[in-house]
Amino acid sequence: MKYSWLEVFKAGFSGQKQWPAAWPEVSPKAAYDVVIVGGGGHGLATAYYLARDFPGTRVAVLEKGWIGGGNTGRNTTIVRSNYLWDEATNLYEHSMKLWEGLSKDLNFNVMFSQRGVYNLGHTLQDMRDIERRVNANMLNGVDAEVVSVAELKERIPILETGKQVRYPVMGASCQPRAGVARHDAVAWGFARAAAKHGVDIIQNCEVQALDIEAGRMKGLQTSRGYFKAERVGCVTAGHSSILAAMAGIRLPVTSHPLQAFVSEPMKPVLHTVVMSNAVHGYVSQSDKGDLVIGAGLDPYSGYSQRGSPHVIDHCASAMIELFPIFSRVRLNRQWGGIVDVCPDACPIISPIPQVKGLYFNCGWGTGGFKATPGSGHVFAHTIGQDQPHPLAAPFHINRFVTGALIDEHGAAAVAH
Repeated sequence: MKYSWLEVFKAGFSGQKQWPAAWPEVSPKAAYDVVIVGGGGHGLATAYYLARDFPGTRVAVLEKGWIGGGNTGRNTTIVRSNYLWDEATNLYEHSMKLWEGLSKDLNFNVMFSQRGVYNLGHTLQDMRDIERRVNANMLNGVDAEVVSVAELKERIPILETGKQVRYPVMGASCQPRAGVARHDAVAWGFARAAAKHGVDIIQNCEVQALDIEAGRMKGLQTSRGYFKAERVGCVTAGHSSILAAMAGIRLPVTSHPLQAFVSEPMKPVLHTVVMSNAVHGYVSQSDKGDLVIGAGLDPYSGYSQRGSPHVIDHCASAMIELFPIFSRVRLNRQWGGIVDVCPDACPIISPIPQVKGLYFNCGWGTGGFKATPGSGHVFAHTIGQDQPHPLAAPFHINRFVTGALIDEHGAAAVAH
């Protein structure tokens, strides 16, 4: 639905009292064709593409809290597709192409800004890895370039490129089409678009048990009652292993806190995204002016959504060394998200062989936000067709049995 400037103006002065809700509060039905567990970006995207591409399918999204209240609202909003291996690159590039038309598709401005992403190299081995990844990207049709120190200084004047720092910058890779998006807008846009296609969005509804009979899904017991469903897609990020345990499944994932923080707002000084795996930090500047800075994974497993002072201290020190201009900027707030990580730093997008009608989309580690539309699209196909989308096939859970892993640790690392 579109509104004239006069309608928007009037609504502003009325306190939005007559403004329609982005998606309606619904009375849950007793039965659905597909239930998606998890109301974050991936879950909402899955529901949207299911409803759009498989008309007539009765779809519900169950969220134990509020829409976008998990990792979707707790990340650093970076979008890129410059991964190393063909399987991962193809999946993330599919997502990138969806990002490029997402605001138009959803009729909702997700504020996708293609301002470029730089990955710094600090050693000769870093630069060899960068050249290898850039070449692999170019072979897969992904935009990528190797940037020298001199050119890097010209493009990002505030970056410290001298030799007096602990980790002198020797160059970087760059993906010009990469950038950032507004995480809340992504959740709201997918939720509104899914609801317009008939998806029931049910908040404050925690799944308590999975009803499985003779190896088949029958339904779910929740805090808001029982829902009958023979197909259930689980997209619950850091809590995926908990949900899988309800089905007697042990997933090859571990959950870790991932921390980030933002500064006070200031005038624009950084017009791109800069990452450094060596110092475990990355930074961009939001449209409202605050610096958005992320750290690496905490080494321990846990479900904390709070920051740890020593991690923030380490990351802030690294950022100040790379950008001395930031030394007097004050910290505004910090937080943690819960990410689930697979041994090969790639996701699981798969039906569960032991339970007919049960599907899992998890294990994205630090790469979840950037994959949001692509993940939802291929997972919707996997559920709707009851067979993996071609781009999702390499990420079947059976790869941990066959040994056909996709080792993306070098391309994922700390980078969100």
